[in-house]
Amino acid sequence: MSRPVEHDGVVYRREGSKFWWICYRDRAGKRQRESSFTEDWQEAHKMLRARLEARDGNVLQVVRKGESLSFGEWADFFLENYSKPPVRQLGTHNANLRCVQHLKKVFATRRLIDVGPDEVELYLRERLRQRVKVRLSKGYREQGPIKATTVHQEFRVLRRMLNVAVRKRLLTSNPCAMVEFPVSLKGLFRPHYVTWSEQQRIEKNAMPHLRNAIRIIAETGLRVKKELLPMKKNQIDFINAVLWIPDSKTPNGVAEIPLSKPALEAFRDQAAISGNREFLFPSDLNQEGHLRSLRTAWRKALKRAGVPYFRLYDLRSTYATRLSAGGVADEWVIQMLRQGDSQVFKKYSQMKLQMKREALDKINRRANEMSGVLTQHGSGDRGFDTVLTQ
Repeated sequence: MSRPVEHDGVVYRREGSKFWWICYRDRAGKRQRESSFTEDWQEAHKMLRARLEARDGNVLQVVRKGESLSFGEWADFFLENYSKPPVRQLGTHNANLRCVQHLKKVFATRRLIDVGPDEVELYLRERLRQRVKVRLSKGYREQGPIKATTVHQEFRVLRRMLNVAVRKRLLTSNPCAMVEFPVSLKGLFRPHYVTWSEQQRIEKNAMPHLRNAIRIIAETGLRVKKELLPMKKNQIDFINAVLWIPDSKTPNGVAEIPLSKPALEAFRDQAAISGNREFLFPSDLNQEGHLRSLRTAWRKALKRAGVPYFRLYDLRSTYATRLSAGGVADEWVIQMLRQGDSQVFKKYSQMKLQMKREALDKINRRANEMSGVLTQHGSGDRGFDTVLTQ
């Protein structure tokens, strides 16, 4: 019979080492010894307690792997498994590649757990001081300073990479959560609300397929590249006016969408334009068999209509704003947008100044001076009538 173990773990001095060492048993009962890399006895005990908690949570191997994993190794793993299609769009993957190239120049050889808030802030400040370099045949030419939005994109990619590491238990927390971006970004991610007259003017100057796309997005809130352009005709039920989205950016995006009359008419017009093709927006210029972008046609339509440029994706924000202005509850608007996070709703729904003025016109400035006088008419089951007097 084996001798019972008196302690879960111990902190001890090892001959020839200035650091404290810890000894504990894993879930299989095997003794594990490792250095705490600290001369502080309290810090060594803290590390021992963390090891025992990880062992009890059955994540000890993952935690130890995270401590030996370099940032460069994790960046490559992230790009391969969480950035490429079908997890993300090809354009998103290419943007992630550009950002990771700059991040790896600074953090590649560091351990993943050594990337802290101070290191991230120093990286951001240093990047904001750098200038754009253009490659020439005889070297490089420096131009103006790097835009803050470019550096912020790198910060967003880093934050997502480390969020995945936290979910994998490789990190206890994301250091980016304790970092404040050094400069203010004016107008970043501010959606444009399209008025009805503006939409009609754009549609009048747009190509037929773009006109249908504008009407569909404004009436359904579909995502352009992930949901609308790859759409097949068999996803549309013209009889019951229902659209089925089998694949989307988020799990909440997979759903059935009821269609309004203008949206249904736009789908019918586009189905007639596409002919016998499988896709609603067909194209012979690529292997996918459907259009991959409406950017060029969109820019030309805005120019002909005399409207300053804004993103086609902002029609999704317009859809949310029109629902809110129509009196639809926020919870229902979130479901119509097919969003899982209610905080995202604030980005999409933007009340215009005129809507706020209309709300102010409804103020009753004498509401607190009104008193209720209860007057009984008759008795029995006839009840009471309340008369308000000023």
